[in-house]
Amino acid sequence: MSSFPLLHAPLTDDTVVLRDYAERDIPEILIAHQDDPRMHVLTGDDRPPSGAELGRAAEREAADRAIGERAALTIVEPSSDTCRGQIRIHPVDWEQSRAEIGIWLAPHVRGRGLGRRALRLAGEWLLGPCGLARVELLTDPDNAPMIRAAEGAGFVREGILREYLRRRGKGVDVVIMSLISIDV
Repeated sequence: MSSFPLLHAPLTDDTVVLRDYAERDIPEILIAHQDDPRMHVLTGDDRPPSGAELGRAAEREAADRAIGERAALTIVEPSSDTCRGQIRIHPVDWEQSRAEIGIWLAPHVRGRGLGRRALRLAGEWLLGPCGLARVELLTDPDNAPMIRAAEGAGFVREGILREYLRRRGKGVDVVIMSLISIDV
């Protein structure tokens, strides 16, 4: 089985920086969920995370990455180390050489291109040093900002997966987008 290496140096394009997820990000994550009470719905979660859940995730991060189960990267701006969002990589299928990527941004930094740039950096990292052949992004068909950000990062819209996810007992359609090496 493969793994997601810890970053020796942050990934950056001089406008956005991706670094390893750390416990110090927890207060900003909780604030982002307070500022956007619907954010958990957009990320596919049943409810906002608690501080304890985020703490356990931070404690597990290195082990989860070492076994190739999942990874989280924190989005920051070059002049700051304050969490502005996260990239999540999960689920992962190493046998098929693909993983799903997700992203969220704090409400006050949305619309500035950080999402597009963060998705691009993470996609290049996953397809390069991590050795994956395909990165997938699933989103609600009505989530135009996410679709624009993914397209701006090089992801190609492949279509709609009808009733692909189950939320509150109902089938939910999702747009599937992908990034492969020829896209970066």
